[in-house]
Amino acid sequence: MNKNTFTTVALAKGVMNVYDFGGVKLHAYKTNDFIDDEVFIVEKDGKTVVIESPCFFENNQDLAAYLENLEVAGMLVAYHGAGATFLPDVPKYATQNAFDFSKNVGGKALIDNFTGAFGEIFDASVHPITNVIEPGKVTIGGIDFINKQTADAFDIEIPEINAVYTHMLGYDCHSIVAGAGHTDAMIAKLRSYIEKGYDLILTSHYTPEDLKDAQIKIDYLENLKAIAAGISDADAFKVEVGKQYPQYSSQNYLDMTAGFFFA
Repeated sequence: MNKNTFTTVALAKGVMNVYDFGGVKLHAYKTNDFIDDEVFIVEKDGKTVVIESPCFFENNQDLAAYLENLEVAGMLVAYHGAGATFLPDVPKYATQNAFDFSKNVGGKALIDNFTGAFGEIFDASVHPITNVIEPGKVTIGGIDFINKQTADAFDIEIPEINAVYTHMLGYDCHSIVAGAGHTDAMIAKLRSYIEKGYDLILTSHYTPEDLKDAQIKIDYLENLKAIAAGISDADAFKVEVGKQYPQYSSQNYLDMTAGFFFA
């Protein structure tokens, strides 16, 4: 599946790009919110499974209206635990560490920060988990998902469409990179995607990407390490990265990365 082969449906707030795999469809919802969220819906035989949740009230209503004529069998809540007013009666699936991340650990800190930044338009309520899942295969609505636990939550393989969902990629934007060790872990994960030959890589903050994009990101991450090795402080690091990647977006993520490399 080519990442650009889709039909587009304009919604009141966001945009839906629909990929047709024959027996299965992937609905990729671009929220157009303040943090560029993406939400994914896998559809098969009239049933759907939602991957992640929008977290602004306006998007909750926007996506719920789109799903009105589709049966939602469940929602996989990995890295984005906020937005619990969205589909409150639908079963919610997550690993225990993903729920803890959103309720008590780093995810909670992010939710608190977003609440402070955006105020009452942000839905800070955390989805309650009705089905705690273990790493491995889980079938929801007749669709198989294979989840792999990560440090904070879990990634999701979708075998029927040869796709994988993870939190972040973004081939032409900065990412949050928590130092050299984290860089190596990210590179190893992306190389495993290339080895497995996924058609699409789905992430929380970018439109679907492909293996060429994964390689571009690997090159970027390797270069970040090289730049950091030859720089003495965070400000100089940000200046040099900015020179080499002048068109990259997400400057706030670069600021965070510099803080990790030069704590």
